[in-house]
Amino acid sequence: MTDYAELIKRIKELKREKNAIILGHNYMDYAVQLVSDFTGDSYDLAVKAMKTNADIIVFAGVYFMAEQAAALNQDKLVLSPDPKAGCTLSDALDVETLKKFKEEYPNAPVVLYINTSIYAKALADYIVTSSTAVKIVKALDSDIVLFGPDANLANYVEKKTGKKIIKVPPNGRCLVHASYVKQFVEMARKKYPNAVLMAHPESPLEILEAADFVGSTNQMIKFAKESKYKEFIVATEIGMLNALKLQVPDKVFYPLISTESCACARCPYMAMITLDKIKNSLENEVTKVIVPKDVAEKAKEAFERTMKLLEKLS
Repeated sequence: MTDYAELIKRIKELKREKNAIILGHNYMDYAVQLVSDFTGDSYDLAVKAMKTNADIIVFAGVYFMAEQAAALNQDKLVLSPDPKAGCTLSDALDVETLKKFKEEYPNAPVVLYINTSIYAKALADYIVTSSTAVKIVKALDSDIVLFGPDANLANYVEKKTGKKIIKVPPNGRCLVHASYVKQFVEMARKKYPNAVLMAHPESPLEILEAADFVGSTNQMIKFAKESKYKEFIVATEIGMLNALKLQVPDKVFYPLISTESCACARCPYMAMITLDKIKNSLENEVTKVIVPKDVAEKAKEAFERTMKLLEKLS
């Protein structure tokens, strides 16, 4: 039986000894979020990483997130508790495929979702999240935009901006959100008649059109905090309920679909990040995330270009 109290105590000791911080994604298990210095979506955590004075960054999230932190913090040691924690979206887009699309549409800006490998990001003009994708694409001086790798988010962006979105690749999807069907919404609304539905833009359009609110994980937290409603159905990876319960403890949250009903509710890659692995990562300083300097610099340029445009638009 795992002694969580001792694990948490040891992790906190290691953080102090090594001047380390833990960045925990909103989808992490409850215990992992408890030991995290910062929790948030992948973009928010990438920005936090840039502002830290820590010597070591442990990224409690899937591997592309650790890559992003390493590219933005080349003077720090960035660790991934489990480098095998991948992402179906990141895996969907390889560099050669992106290069072919860029050759076919040489004048179209390349906008990549943050759920992408650092090597693909190095070829991007802008790097967006679910909360910034519509804003960035709308602001670009082009009616045609290369967008990848999430086809569902691309559909949402196309609908919101009216621009022609070329999906790179055509069928990239998150394995969790891609499993959602409208029947899940109908069942959840019957089961929780007083709850409003929050949906992540990685979901299919039929889910987004049925939702009361569409937003990123951070936007969901903000909406729940400020909303007059007390009950919420959450259409995203089920780990998100941990973040909501921690940050909005006075309200009630239900998953669109439970793990008992469908294994698709939990991302198997997010679930690979555990307290044991975080402790091991800190104790033995593994696994070091190495990004080639030229790749890191190009990805950082795209990230900073996006940040500047967002500042201009705000």
